[in-house]
Amino acid sequence: MKLNQEELKNKKIWEDAGFELPAFDREQMIEETKKNPEWVHFGAGNIFRAFPAAVCQELLNKGIMKTGIVVAEGYDYEIIEKSYKKFDDLSVLVTLKPDGKLEKKVIASIAESHCVDTNNSKDWSRLCEVFRNPSLKMVSFTITEKGYSLVNGRQELLPDVAKDFTQKPSEATSYIGKLAALCYERFSNGKLPVTLVSMDNCSHNGTKLEAAVTTFAKTWVENKIVEPEFLTYVTENISYPWSMIDKITPRPADSVIEMLKSVGFEDTDSVVTSKNTYVASFVNAEEPQYLVIEDKFMNGRLPLDQGGIIYTDKETVDKVEKMKVCTCLNPLHTALAVYGCLLNYTKISDEMKDAELVKLVEKVGYVEGLPVVVDPGIIKPKDFIDEVIRVRIPNPFMPDTPQRIATDTSQKLSIRFGETIKAYEADPELDPQALTYIPLVLAGWCRYLTGINDEGNAFELSPDPMLTTLTPKFANIKLGDNNNVHEILADLLADERIFGVNLYQVGLGEKVEGLFAELISGKGAVRKTLKKYLN
Repeated sequence: MKLNQEELKNKKIWEDAGFELPAFDREQMIEETKKNPEWVHFGAGNIFRAFPAAVCQELLNKGIMKTGIVVAEGYDYEIIEKSYKKFDDLSVLVTLKPDGKLEKKVIASIAESHCVDTNNSKDWSRLCEVFRNPSLKMVSFTITEKGYSLVNGRQELLPDVAKDFTQKPSEATSYIGKLAALCYERFSNGKLPVTLVSMDNCSHNGTKLEAAVTTFAKTWVENKIVEPEFLTYVTENISYPWSMIDKITPRPADSVIEMLKSVGFEDTDSVVTSKNTYVASFVNAEEPQYLVIEDKFMNGRLPLDQGGIIYTDKETVDKVEKMKVCTCLNPLHTALAVYGCLLNYTKISDEMKDAELVKLVEKVGYVEGLPVVVDPGIIKPKDFIDEVIRVRIPNPFMPDTPQRIATDTSQKLSIRFGETIKAYEADPELDPQALTYIPLVLAGWCRYLTGINDEGNAFELSPDPMLTTLTPKFANIKLGDNNNVHEILADLLADERIFGVNLYQVGLGEKVEGLFAELISGKGAVRKTLKKYLN
């Protein structure tokens, strides 16, 4: 079996091999989408294919939706060629259940896929055509938090952004510049309304997206590149709802590849692009999934709520997002990521067999996190964290790694831990100085930045935009030596951009320093420190 539209006509072969096939007329869907596109999605990665694209397929199967998704990739163009066009825009979703059962589903809800590249005249022209169409309701995004940033770690404009600010929209090369250029196409075709929905895993994602697009519009207006009305358009005719998404989609796993091969599926090659993206014809993912979107749509909304996605008000999205990102999942993942790397783990699920690490995530979640969670009403925080600790993270069939989760940690700490620390500070009945396990994670991250594991051997740090700034601080550390911890950490722990707070001002700087000193006191000190505070 090879993954293409022609081979799907041999339904019996696929179904006998246990694959669920699309139950709608795909050619008709593609034709309808071409004429009346309703949904464009930026960011062609795994979470999109495993979640929003699968929800769209369910709605197409039921006849609730008639159009599919136009996929647009603006960062790594190789994804489009190597995991979309190569397979006729089809993919396989392999759901990894905790009991070891696998569910295989061919996802066929993608109508067309394009590179968001102003130098690719064919793809760019089609995207402009889509954005000019009155039928377009929603443009969604999974481009990571970095995708919305216009500046680097030193708050300097990124070179491509600075260049885009001075030239006409049709020449844009930065991600948000290209998006703003497409919005300008829609503006120029009658100021048509549309909704831009960030589905990225970051706090107040809609506000980040709005700020980026608005900054482009404002600067273009100031530089007399576009009409002044364009700034009014992006603030009044476009909405930017907040959302919260949650589904773990690790890199393609060898075990899944072997399983697919065993049932006769041939397109199992996993490719790493030149931008270090892991792509394949399939996505492996966990079963639990949540997507909550603020109900704020300018041109009608898609019926995604009939596929399990929750529409609600902004306040509820904020509560759900804080529950997940600041307390019940993401902080636990970060704790496992930094200590997993230090203790030589290569699977998150294996870490959940480690007594100290299990206690660490329980303490960070139940003991220090839950006291400041506001119940969002639509998902119970205790139930959510129970599922995370008992079902999701220990799932032995989920090939997720601490190394993957450790990526971009400097960009995540202010939300994953800083918001909880702020909540403690704001509550007269709570004392941030009473925190122990969150500081232990922060100290663990500092220990991680040494690039030396608990056995004293060097390991490779995961990609992070601040590594070049941070790692020199730890370059001269020797385990067991009399290191001047305060001198090493003082500037870092006071950096509110990283931690969300000045750790010294909230009374935690010295505590993190002390924990870090214990963690670098010699070989085996990481394990020894964990035992000390968790037993």
